Amino acid sequence: MAYKINKPKRSFSDQAYFPEVAKGVALTARRFFKNTFSREENKVIATVQYPDEVRDYPERFRGVHRLTHRNDGSPRCVACLCCSTACPAQCIYIEPGEYEAGDARQGYERFPKVFLIDELRCIFCGFCVEACPCDAIRMDTGVHVPASTERDHFIFDKETLMSIPGKDGTYITGNPRPEPGDPGHPGITREQGH
Repeated sequence: MAYKINKPKRSFSDQAYFPEVAKGVALTARRFFKNTFSREENKVIATVQYPDEVRDYPERFRGVHRLTHRNDGSPRCVACLCCSTACPAQCIYIEPGEYEAGDARQGYERFPKVFLIDELRCIFCGFCVEACPCDAIRMDTGVHVPASTERDHFIFDKETLMSIPGKDGTYITGNPRPEPGDPGHPGITREQGH
């Protein structure tokens, strides 16, 4: 059953929103003059003169991606495609390659022939880091993407990603994975099996 709802009584000034618009303009003007013409200690908003001044990022800031290195300098990535699968923005492209015959890793693991990240499409969610089973991709650089006017400057290839150090200045991971032949390796290889 339908029933009637009474319309609230409002004056013309309430319906036109003039008082609220005037309050908003007054607040904006007050903040503008206070921040522009008063002394530093009286300012409401602290303006950072970037790039001369840079704010410290939080400890868990997700910076630009990097690929970690093995002890021999090769990328730790095994081209399992977990990061590109987990990426909601689909900004990671990996083309896997097989090791040559005679290499101890041939048939056991792959390597990325091509590894590209489009930093303009990336939403910096960190899913790629969480999905990587080898801890090969990290976002612990502590830097943001540098400014540029060229789109090509935001597409990072494998060499670029491997040239970026972590906050501590190293290129290795904080969670090392023992490689076949290392003392800590569990002994699972193609020949040995599980």
